[in-house]
Amino acid sequence: MNRINHGLLALAGALAFAHAAHAEAPMVKTQAPGYYRMMLGDFEVTALFDGAIDLKPTELLTNVKKDDVTKMLAQRFQKEPVPTSVNAFLVNTGSKLVLIDTGTGALGGPTLGGIVNNLKAAGYQPEQVDEIYITHMHFDHVGGLMSGDKLAFPNAVVRADQHDADFWLSQANLDKAPEAMKGFFKGAQASLNPYVAAGKFKSFTGNTDLVPGVKAVSTYGHTAGHTVYTVESQGQKLVLWGDLMHVPAVQFQRPEVTIQFDSDSKSAAKERKKAFAEAAKQGYLVGVAHLPFPGIGHLLREGKGYSYVPVDYAPVK
Repeated sequence: MNRINHGLLALAGALAFAHAAHAEAPMVKTQAPGYYRMMLGDFEVTALFDGAIDLKPTELLTNVKKDDVTKMLAQRFQKEPVPTSVNAFLVNTGSKLVLIDTGTGALGGPTLGGIVNNLKAAGYQPEQVDEIYITHMHFDHVGGLMSGDKLAFPNAVVRADQHDADFWLSQANLDKAPEAMKGFFKGAQASLNPYVAAGKFKSFTGNTDLVPGVKAVSTYGHTAGHTVYTVESQGQKLVLWGDLMHVPAVQFQRPEVTIQFDSDSKSAAKERKKAFAEAAKQGYLVGVAHLPFPGIGHLLREGKGYSYVPVDYAPVK
């Protein structure tokens, strides 16, 4: 009997030790590398995660009541501040490697600035990028162009609409801007001017074919030269929206809702409504800078608004 008791005690002790040892493993508290890859016809598309920034939609959204915003957030299990993704997109056409937007670089906080590291994790190097297309020159789209005082993408040509360049790269506009806006101008100029000086900035105006399969489409409103980019291959289409929207819990239901960051809120709302309707009707994919990563999916018409269907995480075929 003693042997049985001793055996049971030993077994219990061993189990307790194993459990304690397992429980003592330290928490890792890091996320997986921030990239998501898919094929679009013959093109390879890689979404890149820059990080997330906390936004307070009740303070930032316009043309809507604060109480309505709070209710719509709660319906989506959200409350303020809302973690908001910053996404960029890498398109490999087979002959060109094109990056659409670059994230915040050093212009954001500690939870941002991950584009270059995630691009490397995805199997590419910054030196391989041939062209960079900017949706608009806010800091969270152009800050990643620089790495300290060096070009983060030394072999790339940067392209953006001339209207945005004229506005954000103007010293006169910086000088007369309200104090709260001066940082936006300084960020744009610090990010773009080194490429201008190196002869690596080439603007366009309005709808423009850039490389085979990728086209710029003007959607002026959020900024003077805000541009979306259509990517098409083998009958498949993806439209990269930039900042056509910021708060999905609200703006999918209420496309008329605008945000303080809009230069021309009426035009921004008009372009958003048009883009939503077209994406839902034609059924193509959209990629969005501030949707939860990877920010790629479809839109469905739902009542007076829309619902968003994200892509499935799946093997690359």
